[in-house]
Amino acid sequence: MALVENDPFENSRKQVHDACDLLDITDKGMREYLVMPNRVLRFKIPVMMDDGNLRIFTGFRSQHNNDKGPYKGGIRYFNPKGGVEYMEREVMALSSWMTWKCAILDLPLGGGKGAVYVNPKEEKISAGEKERITRRFAYMLSEVIGPEKDIPAPDVYTTGKEMIQIMDTFGKLNGNRYTPGVITGKPVPVGGSLARNVATGLGSAYCTREAAKTLKIPLKGAKVVLQGFGNASTYAGIYLEKMGCKVIGASDSKGSVLVPAGFKMDKMMEHKSKKGTVVGYPGSKKVTAAELLTAKCDILVPGALENQIDAKIAAKLQCKIITEAANGPTFPEADPIIFKKKILLIPDILANSGGVCISYLEWVQNNQGYYWSFDDVAGKMETTIVRGFKASYEFAKKHKVDMRKASMAIAVDRVVKAFEHRGLWP
Repeated sequence: MALVENDPFENSRKQVHDACDLLDITDKGMREYLVMPNRVLRFKIPVMMDDGNLRIFTGFRSQHNNDKGPYKGGIRYFNPKGGVEYMEREVMALSSWMTWKCAILDLPLGGGKGAVYVNPKEEKISAGEKERITRRFAYMLSEVIGPEKDIPAPDVYTTGKEMIQIMDTFGKLNGNRYTPGVITGKPVPVGGSLARNVATGLGSAYCTREAAKTLKIPLKGAKVVLQGFGNASTYAGIYLEKMGCKVIGASDSKGSVLVPAGFKMDKMMEHKSKKGTVVGYPGSKKVTAAELLTAKCDILVPGALENQIDAKIAAKLQCKIITEAANGPTFPEADPIIFKKKILLIPDILANSGGVCISYLEWVQNNQGYYWSFDDVAGKMETTIVRGFKASYEFAKKHKVDMRKASMAIAVDRVVKAFEHRGLWP
């Protein structure tokens, strides 16, 4: 029974059990081992605010599985509608998805996720307050993170700036050591990797290109709808546009628009920069979130938050490819409907794995102290993601299942094999 409404961890649990069914894993203990995080930490974060008052924030770090390597996953500053209790379940689910995301790409990493319950954008948290929150949280995390233990990264409302503050705090707490490998998503001048800022969207575009090839859909003129207009969706749109696609829809927290004639990504980005929203773009029609998702198009890119496509929306979808640039945008009950409609859904653990792939490459560069060019990094990511897509598609075709079940089964199988090789000790 779910502890919170629309419990994302229950969704992640169901996906693991579906994969176990496909792999004939009947051992209840093994299933539970694969579902549950190794540990979930909940922190009290006391911070002195600009007005001189003390405020207590709540932070989390979920470390799901490290059988294939150190925990890896972002830190978000957000305030989901379900409150602090929902955020805990959300972080657990996201850490689970990170495990499978790393495994489908066969990276030597496991899954982790962190969060602080605060929305700095809504609350207008000052730069000084945000830094104090970040450094205090880094202090609380310092015993459980490290280049060979747990490597955080940016996520919702966190940036390279916060990552550097975490790296700096960690280094000062550990004998003033320079430890760039403790965190990824850093600015390039201080140990970051080229291609990191475009990674998630570029990876989504690579996946979409492979899906279009498989379905024999020409990308030239293919119509794209972007749900969300943050980093992932924006760069997915930019790179799909470069591949010949025409973007006809976009949304953000203030509303959704359709532009039947299509729009250029740079023009929409300019409009968003000036107006603070995609709404009101010249020649656009404001629509509901449901109307955007169910608009007639070739490629739908849900790139906002989780729990967007339910069974009702799924029944009305008119796209040919869904590229999940966001984490968990589709409810489990929608998957069989989408599969029956013969829509090729590229699941989140594959579609948005570009970010963790480049994070891995950043970590490798940090650890060896040698840095690659943009083309080198993007090329290594493309090879890794295309390999993951092909493995998932072949498994799906062979077993007559959707791509989510296929990619999850491959990922779970890889983690199980790592567990079997390592054994249990003590």
